[in-house]
Amino acid sequence: MAEAGAARLADPDVEARLARLDDLLEGLQSAPGPATRSATEAVRLLTEVYGEALARVLDHADAPLAERLADDELLGHLLVLHDIHPEPPERRAARAVERLRPAVRERGGDVEWAGVEGGVARVRLTSAGGCGSGCGGGGGEVTTAVREAVLAVAPELTAVEPLPDTPAPAFVPLTTLTHRGAR
Repeated sequence: MAEAGAARLADPDVEARLARLDDLLEGLQSAPGPATRSATEAVRLLTEVYGEALARVLDHADAPLAERLADDELLGHLLVLHDIHPEPPERRAARAVERLRPAVRERGGDVEWAGVEGGVARVRLTSAGGCGSGCGGGGGEVTTAVREAVLAVAPELTAVEPLPDTPAPAFVPLTTLTHRGAR
């Protein structure tokens, strides 16, 4: 058991280890032979056992603790990996969009969660002047950032797509509808 105050890995160190692990697993999968099969099976079994242990931790956690665990970036990813995250993908994705909203607004636009349809997340993107996601000025960057944020927290979703722009209804004065011209 770790001592209280024991040194923890900083997020960049965790990311570096995960990248190295990906490289090692990729290399392992491409190497032929029985040792490779045994090593791959050992990794799979270890992952299953750790997933079961994590699920048991969640079983013992009250709602506030489960929420705090799920909110931790690394733990949240592990909960998704093992298909035991307490929040449904749609709610996780909606929260990711809401977290991005202030940054998008600083750039003069907005992003709004619109739901999931057939496994595809839908968002409304607008930029300064109300020209939507098709305009210049970084709309593609915003779309990419939203897509990456949503799929990072909800990889169960197949894609993230902006809804087509819906222009505001044109203003037509009531008098033009009710006034009959002289004949």
